Amino acid sequence: MAKADASKLDWNNLGFAYMDLPFRFLATWKDGKWSDGELTEDNTLHISEASTILHYGQGAFEGLKAYRTPEDKIQLFRPDQNAKRFHNSCERLLMPAFPEDKFVEAVKKVVKANADFVPPYGTGGTLYIRPLMIGVGDQIGVSPAPEYLFTVFAQPVGAYFKGGMTPMNFTTSQYDRAAHKGTGEAKVGGNYAASLLPHQNASQKGFADCVYLDPVEHRKIEEAGAANFFGITKDDVFVTPKSPSILPSVTKYSLLWLAEHRLGLGTEQGDVYIDQLDRFKEAGACGTAAVIAPIGGIEHNGDLHVFYSETEVGPVTQKLYDELTGIQFGTVEAPENWVQQVD
Repeated sequence: MAKADASKLDWNNLGFAYMDLPFRFLATWKDGKWSDGELTEDNTLHISEASTILHYGQGAFEGLKAYRTPEDKIQLFRPDQNAKRFHNSCERLLMPAFPEDKFVEAVKKVVKANADFVPPYGTGGTLYIRPLMIGVGDQIGVSPAPEYLFTVFAQPVGAYFKGGMTPMNFTTSQYDRAAHKGTGEAKVGGNYAASLLPHQNASQKGFADCVYLDPVEHRKIEEAGAANFFGITKDDVFVTPKSPSILPSVTKYSLLWLAEHRLGLGTEQGDVYIDQLDRFKEAGACGTAAVIAPIGGIEHNGDLHVFYSETEVGPVTQKLYDELTGIQFGTVEAPENWVQQVD
């Protein structure tokens, strides 16, 4: 694949696809310590056929974005929170956590080196950044790897869901996203490999994605595809599920804060029963890639429950989206320490 050329990109129609940008960051862990790491132009990872990532899935990743402001500055949204979550994911898989401050530094180096690929303000595009750690080296037994690679690469992207802020319908899945006390709270590849079939089934039935119910009783909503779920009750409470198998979304926790402190809503993390959807006047899926995807309706056992509308975005969801993206793109004042400039 040829290197991407920023001068040839259609910034208004980027989609969500891989591009080979000029630079990425790579560091190695060996003999009990991390190398300093460096920027490289090589987009190919060279690993042993016995690497634990290939056989046992010992790997974790993150996703965050860089945004261009109206003043043509570039900024990151809460990268310290991604660094912390990445640390937790690595610990769950017995991998040596990359230092959180070095994580943020590596992200900034990659963004700065590929600054030409941060989409212009007003296009809706962003630079999506993918930090990744994998277990490598000669290790065929089921045990932690002897060596590790940490890399950060990026690509400019548009909306994750086609149509952007257009309500989409979801359907519940018979499959579980993750075990109740498994790796659901960690951002690891196995969780996503398990989601491929349920997503395909939902797509073939005409839905944007599936809604996963709790793996114990299949009565409570956990996640909406590769994003967290939220609902707005009829008495203006922002509600999101709480469970040991849900990925702690940086976007979700940001929305919880904004709902309370900027919009004056009540907030609640708790059980969201699939047979009590009528308590919500609006609903959505949220995450770094999805930002906010309004949910028009959820099908369960053949019945479609419609929230605000299948065609129009609810007013509270729209306000949350405007507040969040305004902070990310630098047009709305950010809470303290929520944005970091890339110099």
